[in-house]
Amino acid sequence: MPKGPRGEKRPADTVSNAILVARIATGEACDDLPKTKRAKGGKKGGKARAKALSPVQRSEIARAAASARWKKR
Repeated sequence: MPKGPRGEKRPADTVSNAILVARIATGEACDDLPKTKRAKGGKKGGKARAKALSPVQRSEIARAAASARWKKR
């Protein structure tokens, strides 16, 4: 049986799936998807890394990144 993007079961044939989608759109059927937890570390990762590095180290990293960007052209 096919599964939706979050693992929920969906009808196998196209017509049944279309009917289910229409029922969800009109409010006849409920399509409650489970909430997923997001990692909070990605939001603060760059700031925490910048705080941990010295200004000289940050400058060296930025210089290497800029040269890599210009090298592509």
